[in-house]
Amino acid sequence: MPLRFVNMIKLTIDHIPVEVQEGITVMEAAATLGISIPSMCFHPGFSNHPSCMVCIVKDTARDNFVPSCALPVSEGMNILTGTEEVRKARKEALELLLSDHIGDCEAPCRLSCPAFMDIPLMNRLIATGDFHQALHIVREEIALPLILGYICPAPCEKACKRKPIDAAVSICLLKRATAQYQDRADSIVPDLIKGNGKRVAIVGTGPAGLSAAFWLLRTGHACVLFDQHEKAGGALRYSISEERLPKEMLDAEINTIRDMGAEFHLNIPINKDFFQHEILSGFDAVILATGNLTSTLADAFGIQPDSTGSFINKRDFTTSLAGVFACGNIIREQKMAVHSVAQGKMAAMQVGVYLGTSVGKMEQDESDNAANMQADREARNRNPVSMTGHLFEQEWAEYMKDSIPDPRLEPMGGILEGFTREEAMHEAKRCLHCDCRKPVSCKLRLYAGEYGANRKRYAGSERKRLTRSINHEQVVYETEKCIRCGLCVEITEKHGEMIGLTFAGRGFDVHIAVPFNETVREALTVTAWECVEACPTGALAYKTKEERDK
Repeated sequence: MPLRFVNMIKLTIDHIPVEVQEGITVMEAAATLGISIPSMCFHPGFSNHPSCMVCIVKDTARDNFVPSCALPVSEGMNILTGTEEVRKARKEALELLLSDHIGDCEAPCRLSCPAFMDIPLMNRLIATGDFHQALHIVREEIALPLILGYICPAPCEKACKRKPIDAAVSICLLKRATAQYQDRADSIVPDLIKGNGKRVAIVGTGPAGLSAAFWLLRTGHACVLFDQHEKAGGALRYSISEERLPKEMLDAEINTIRDMGAEFHLNIPINKDFFQHEILSGFDAVILATGNLTSTLADAFGIQPDSTGSFINKRDFTTSLAGVFACGNIIREQKMAVHSVAQGKMAAMQVGVYLGTSVGKMEQDESDNAANMQADREARNRNPVSMTGHLFEQEWAEYMKDSIPDPRLEPMGGILEGFTREEAMHEAKRCLHCDCRKPVSCKLRLYAGEYGANRKRYAGSERKRLTRSINHEQVVYETEKCIRCGLCVEITEKHGEMIGLTFAGRGFDVHIAVPFNETVREALTVTAWECVEACPTGALAYKTKEERDK
């Protein structure tokens, strides 16, 4: 056989000369240098027909932008992949995609929760009877689900998409139910990380102090809580009536924290002398959660105001004293205890940063700064990548496909007693599943966040109407989330699906559809999971399999 010579191409990528085989793409050439270029419509093994333009780079030798996933290398190219000009072009491409994308990255209920609790996932777990895992999900953000299940004013329910259809899902009572109904003895006291040798004092045993203790104890810190009252609980005990919060439930939550290893030193006057000689000298860090003492911080603790007159940095909860942090009403009076509970967790995270330990999601990356994490979360809450806004009446039926038609359930035993286990499971099934089914793998969400894309920049005056196809046993198809990359069409063709998927319509109206008016069930008989894995957005997603950022 005659020898076959491979022609090599010389080019420059990000100022690095490289020689690669003729016929490969610019994206593949960049990969040989370890340079990763983002793309949504590219998938290994399939045709590269650029539709998203997120992979755009600049060839300065020809002074033009090119799609790196489809363009073969050529001699003398001078490619730039990460300049500000290139990033701006990618951002605009993402904004164009977002202008036509209909869906919620996060459910409105979660966005409205001060603790950013994953309410939809909690609902789905309760609906299947998995109260143990549901409690685990709640406690990723909320340390006191039993208490808040009684007293939280439920801003999440005001935002529930089911509210205009008939009535909001009873989220607050469902949260309480996760702490009430457990099949496992280890459910109430969570798993604890081995002690790290650090001791933290918490002054105040209200919602902020208890929450901070919960997170510190879970991650191996020894905690001692001090309070001037005879019993722990702070405002939860002394400002809330028995009719709203039964004290036995408050005590049960406090006992859980005690069972986790917390020490409670009660009926102790907290004055400046005691603070400086007993607390500051005996602990590695301190959290002040004493309630409304802002005007007496200097007298009670020796804390001095900064140049703006503030005693506490509201961003990272620090004070003028090294290792002393503050949270809850001591910063600003909170109308909802859930705010204080959320602040307690963030203060605990900041203590972890200060001590070089880890708290909560800090376990994944101890180099992260808790204050930056809080700022990122607030930004995400204020401006998620995609939001549908209010539902149009003609969309109600589409959302109800994932739910049951029954009206909001009121507990037979009354609000104070709450749901029975069976009632909770039934009410949880009313959730519309309006959160994204692919919160981790959706590339549109990932890249839009990375490039700071503005979903409103190219949005029209009125959005499309959302539709859902849920007749398939394994997947859900939401047309309005599709970017028309055509990968699913190629996959069904490659595997010889009898019906498969195809492009339908013309121009701006082109979309992915099932031929011959058949259903997705008939279209995806052997390729459903492969199509879901290849889909760059949540247009094709698993029906029951959860995808979580953990």
